Amino acid sequence: MFTPSRDQVRQFLIDAWRKHRERLPATPLETMAADLVVLHPEYHTLLGSGEDALAKDWMPEQGETNPFLHLSLHLAIAEQLQIDQPTGIRNLYQQLLEQLDDRHEALHRILDCLGETLWRAQRDRAPLDGEAYLACLRRAVGR
Repeated sequence: MFTPSRDQVRQFLIDAWRKHRERLPATPLETMAADLVVLHPEYHTLLGSGEDALAKDWMPEQGETNPFLHLSLHLAIAEQLQIDQPTGIRNLYQQLLEQLDDRHEALHRILDCLGETLWRAQRDRAPLDGEAYLACLRRAVGR
């Protein structure tokens, strides 16, 4: 399994955004990442700042959201939706999309569930619980 470092993930997102802005050829994953960055204009300046973005830390204790973590979770969800893994996530996303009529908000509902599931796995030092993830999504859908 490929486990990139913090700086590699950040550099990937910075490069994907640069390629998008400069209309340069990009890999499918870079295009997917840039499409997600488009949904987040609040991160555009940061991603364009290069080295400054690589060094900054965000402290949740101070109410800060790490934009690289946020975008990485978005990217993970995009990949999950492509392959419907865990099985049923695509259908639950479609239901959220129909209810909310807002793609970004639907993705954020999924992101909240993914974040909670990851937090529990880290806290419990256990593998990610796919069933708990889907259960959270079902609650978000209201069924």
